[in-house]
Amino acid sequence: MEETPRRTIQLPPRRQGQTWLWRRSTRPGYDNQPAFLRNERGLVWTAIRDGQADVYRQADGGEGATQVTDTPESEFSPTPRPGGVLTVVRVETDGRQRLWQYRADGTPAAPVLPEADSVGYHAWLDSSRVVLFVLGSPPTLHVTNVNTGTDTIVADRIGRSLRPVPGQDAVSFVQVGPDSSASIHRLDGASLTTRRLTAAPTETPSGDHAWTPSRHLLMTTEDSLVAWHRGRDSWRPVAALDTMDVSRLAVSPSGDRLVIVVAE
Repeated sequence: MEETPRRTIQLPPRRQGQTWLWRRSTRPGYDNQPAFLRNERGLVWTAIRDGQADVYRQADGGEGATQVTDTPESEFSPTPRPGGVLTVVRVETDGRQRLWQYRADGTPAAPVLPEADSVGYHAWLDSSRVVLFVLGSPPTLHVTNVNTGTDTIVADRIGRSLRPVPGQDAVSFVQVGPDSSASIHRLDGASLTTRRLTAAPTETPSGDHAWTPSRHLLMTTEDSLVAWHRGRDSWRPVAALDTMDVSRLAVSPSGDRLVIVVAE
């Protein structure tokens, strides 16, 4: 994500007079797992350079990329935790995948859950409870209180995409059925129960999803960015993506910027 050209994409304006401008990374290689920081303070993602995975950051409205972490270990899935700090899935030298908290200067502070291994992805319900995608056959969805250590398994056969639902004590995730069909489910933070929201627009259970601040759910198909809102029976197309192979989505807190990750 170095300095990049701008181009206008044929995306319908969100409201009268607004246009959508997209920048694209010009650096060859792996730039993935983007996440917007809270309070519009920028974007973080994982980049692999010379075989090493580290977290990079771009300031809000900036052009260049700043390296955040520089360790012998590999950091993936950078995620803002309520309170302003950053948590990552750290692949350690012994092969363990644990959730770590990092300081503002990019140095590791401590494992968030010292005993939890095989963490693939995560999302925060609040400052003390984290939702985990734990690797396994099948992968399982956990809710863990980082203060008490209480760990609850709430689902299995899940996809990797976990998203806090804006304005709610909830996280959404992809549920994979016995027939490999995919649907979006909602985990309620108070009761730790789940319910189905809608069928996914694609049969790919690894597909990413993202929420806008107005709680429109975004996903991609083979050729389109599509949206769903509660009360709708179907997804509607909002942008043509042509032949882009999209693997990740992220929406800014204000809802005016969208990051997509596509294959080179």
